[in-house]
Amino acid sequence: MTDTIESMTEMAAQGVEVGRAERQEIAHRLVDQARAEGVELIGPGGLLTGLTKTVLETALEEELSSHLGYDKHDPAGRNGENSRNGTRAKTVLTEIGPVTIEVPRDRDGTFDPVIVRKRQRRLGGVDQLVLSLTARGLTTGEVSAHLAEVYGAHVGKDQVSRITEAVVAELNEWQNRPLDPVYPVIFIDAIVVKVRDGQVTNKPFYVVIGVTTAGERDILGIWAGDGNEGAKYWLAVLTELKTRGVADVCIVVCDGLKGLPDAITTTWPLAAVQTCVIHLLRNTFRYAGRHDWDAMAKDLRPVYTAVNAAHAEQQLEVFADRWAGKYPAAVKLWRSAWTEFIPFLDYGACCEIACCAGPSVLVAGRMGRGQEVPSGAEGPADVVAGGHARVAA
Repeated sequence: MTDTIESMTEMAAQGVEVGRAERQEIAHRLVDQARAEGVELIGPGGLLTGLTKTVLETALEEELSSHLGYDKHDPAGRNGENSRNGTRAKTVLTEIGPVTIEVPRDRDGTFDPVIVRKRQRRLGGVDQLVLSLTARGLTTGEVSAHLAEVYGAHVGKDQVSRITEAVVAELNEWQNRPLDPVYPVIFIDAIVVKVRDGQVTNKPFYVVIGVTTAGERDILGIWAGDGNEGAKYWLAVLTELKTRGVADVCIVVCDGLKGLPDAITTTWPLAAVQTCVIHLLRNTFRYAGRHDWDAMAKDLRPVYTAVNAAHAEQQLEVFADRWAGKYPAAVKLWRSAWTEFIPFLDYGACCEIACCAGPSVLVAGRMGRGQEVPSGAEGPADVVAGGHARVAA
């Protein structure tokens, strides 16, 4: 079995391409040999452990050859300069359990491997596993016990804490990073996530996603809340964004939370407040019977796909003529939100904006969903240029 593993590893190291059929044949041969020799597939001394050991050691040998400038057993290494100096045993924790490998050394001590770095005891997959278990609500003790039971690996509770604390430090750095001075569009909304804090509870997280001047989406920040999503809280969030460098926003897409438009214009006086169409549709259906949802959705589509505000108002009147008698509250909802609904219609057929509830965000051009708006197009390009001009002023 060892010969099969080594021959397969040598083929990979020499750059020999192995097809799918050849890989399957090698895999069958390895499994058959493991069964014949009574070797388990997983666990200490298992097939996967041996394969991982061979692959890591081969990769380390290739790294050392590149560092020294000659291959193992090459006479070029007898010139009296830096050369190989044996190996040292090292146990690393992998996703399949602990694996003991022989790490090659050089005489000058200048070899610094990349695949398994000096003083590294865990490969990257283990850290991801710890974070995944922690994110699912397991305590440090439960994570440690799980790794010991399933993988036969000892990861102390203090090690689990160090892994998660390192991520927390990176998250804090990301949360406070500087931002661009202008965003043509930002979306703000809250999502509810189940969080274990002694017991499992629903907790809101406030998310701000921006569209950069290059047409790329960027999560500007995520804030954990206490359940009181109010305009005052959002004002604090938007003020933080401005402190981090966001001098101007052209369009802010949000739901119909009372007082939120005032919080937005307090932070960025020239920003246009755009009501999220998805939120508006959802709130409309709350005033209607379920059997009428499809028909109402069909009648509302010409309103939010109109080419301009005047056309949209005409379509709203058509909608009102049909439904005001049966669902007057639904029509009143659209009339009261009209000022915040129509801003995106000012930019012509090249701009269509919608914000889905939760983390999903859609920014699509009517010229083709998902396409970037050309820099010379009327609408978003003018918005971006106007934003830069406002910052410059």
